[in-house]
Amino acid sequence: MSSGSVATPSWQGQRAEPTRLVLLRHGQTPLSIERRYSGRGNPRLTELGEQQALAAASRIAAEVDVAAVVSSPLDRARQTAQAVVDRIGGEVIEDAGFIENDFGGWEGLTFSEAAARDPQVHARWLGDHTAPAPDGESFAQVAERVIAAKDQLVQEYSGQTVVVVSHVTPIKTLLQHALTVGPELLFHLHLDLASVSVTEFYPDGGSVVRSVNETAHLN
Repeated sequence: MSSGSVATPSWQGQRAEPTRLVLLRHGQTPLSIERRYSGRGNPRLTELGEQQALAAASRIAAEVDVAAVVSSPLDRARQTAQAVVDRIGGEVIEDAGFIENDFGGWEGLTFSEAAARDPQVHARWLGDHTAPAPDGESFAQVAERVIAAKDQLVQEYSGQTVVVVSHVTPIKTLLQHALTVGPELLFHLHLDLASVSVTEFYPDGGSVVRSVNETAHLN
C-alpha cells in the first residue's frame, strides 16, 4: 500500500509527503504465553512466534518502497525484523529508542504476582503514566525516548516508509502521539503479538493513524 501523492493539501493542510511508520509488534515468546511482564529480559521467539514473524513479513511485503527496517535491539524484535528483511531485502537497523519499557522488579512476574508484591505501587502504575515500576521506567520516560527516536526517523526518512519492529509500550506510545490523545490510551488499547499498525507523520506538522492492530495476516 502506498501513502500516495500529496500534491494538494491533506485534510490537515500539509503539503509535504509524510513519513509512513509501519509498526510491527514482535511474535510470541515463552513469557507472552504465560502473560508475564517482559521488558528488558531477552527471551527469543517460540516456534509459533517464528511463524507469526513470517506471516507478518508477508503483510509488510504489501508495503511499497520500504526504505528501512528498524528494530529494538532485543532478540524477540530482532528475530521478527530479520524475517521481514529476509522477505523484502535490506538489513535490520537497531535503535535502542524503541526498546520495551523497563519493568524493573516486575520483570518475569505475572500481573497478579506484581500486584501482590507491590500493591500500592502497582495500583498507581496502572493509572499514572509518570509512575515507574520498582527500579524501572515510567511510561512518561518511555515516551521521551520513543518520540525522540521517531523524530529522528521522520527527519532521516522524510516522505518514505519505515518499518519499526518493537514492543507493546513503544507502539502504543507512537499511536498515542500520532492521535494527540492523553496517556489513558496506554491503559486501554490492546495490541496482539505480531500485529501491524500504521501511522504517518508529516515533516511540516501533523500526523494520522491509518490502522491499528492488524491481524488478518495471522489467520
